[in-house]
Amino acid sequence: MENVDVVIVGGGMVGLCLAAALKESTLSIAIISDQVVQQPLSDQPALRVSAINDANRQTLQSLGVWAHLPAQRISPYDTMAVWDKDSFGRIQFSKDDLPAEHLGHIIENQVLVNALAEEVLNQSNVKLIESRIDKILWGQRETMVMLENDDVVACGLLVGADGANSFIRQQAQLPITFKDYGHTAIVGTIRTELPHDNCARQVFTPHGPLALLPLNDKHLCSIVWSQHSEVASELMNLNNTDFSHRLTAVSDSVLGVLKLESEKYAFPLTMRYARQWVKKGVVIIGDAAHTIHPLAGQGANLGMRDAFALAEVLKACVDSDKSITDERSLRAFERARKADAAKVIAAMEGFKTLFDGDHPLKKLVRGVGLVATDSLPAIKRKWLAQAMGW
Repeated sequence: MENVDVVIVGGGMVGLCLAAALKESTLSIAIISDQVVQQPLSDQPALRVSAINDANRQTLQSLGVWAHLPAQRISPYDTMAVWDKDSFGRIQFSKDDLPAEHLGHIIENQVLVNALAEEVLNQSNVKLIESRIDKILWGQRETMVMLENDDVVACGLLVGADGANSFIRQQAQLPITFKDYGHTAIVGTIRTELPHDNCARQVFTPHGPLALLPLNDKHLCSIVWSQHSEVASELMNLNNTDFSHRLTAVSDSVLGVLKLESEKYAFPLTMRYARQWVKKGVVIIGDAAHTIHPLAGQGANLGMRDAFALAEVLKACVDSDKSITDERSLRAFERARKADAAKVIAAMEGFKTLFDGDHPLKKLVRGVGLVATDSLPAIKRKWLAQAMGW
């Protein structure tokens, strides 16, 4: 039987961020993942990417993770363009508005996971266990994690960073609120006729937004096309040529003719918000605690903020000779992170509601709002600072 201070369930970016942020601590850590954490990369960009904001980039840099990222798989963007289709409403952001070196970086999820794993697995206080969990036994002083390979890991604190359908959340019986957004997101990689100029673009259509996220190749973008589910189903049934024609039309040909370069993959979008994140000996973070609409690209950043905040709480407990399961400390973490998640969820819901549909009055309100905001540098700087995690 293995005995550790912290068991992190989930070998994705959030769980690994927590382990990386605890590398200077005296805590012993076991990471349990039901799949291989480090996976070989294809020459082609992966379908799932994240827009990492500057605050999280700085933290990853300070932890030594950023140095493990292959330069050719990091895609900084310096401007953002947002517009309402078939309307005068549009807004442009630039790194010069703050100023900043970049507004953010587009990184393939697996590329970031590999870089995190490369750093974390060199930590003397971390052990990786690639196995499924059979069951969990909750005790007064420690929690026993029974694995399918017949091993047992005992810990003081069990952290669920195991995604939207979290096994840990279910086993701990932490209540959750959820709402079907009625949208399905389609992801893929496209080739553009015109260079993207390191600009992240998003167009709002009556059925949902299309994001064009610049990759390292100046003629490649990753797309996140969120549409009403029935529309998304129709799009998924198109052949690649017709799908590319629809993409070009919806994007107003801002990058010329678009061509789908990869497979396309679709997944339904659901808002989830755990009403309780902490129980004696257990805490959940990342998608296990919340999932949001991808229209502003904040999901990964929100989860990383959970991980880094929890790491600070656990280090403070150790420094002050408190138990890492100290209820007051974990409740303070829960309140702060729930408030941040609730604020982002509400903002995404507001944007989705405002930009959904093509009622003339709504389009007028949207257009006036975008144009007015574009002419107010102070408000644009505030929005940018929040988006960049500052």
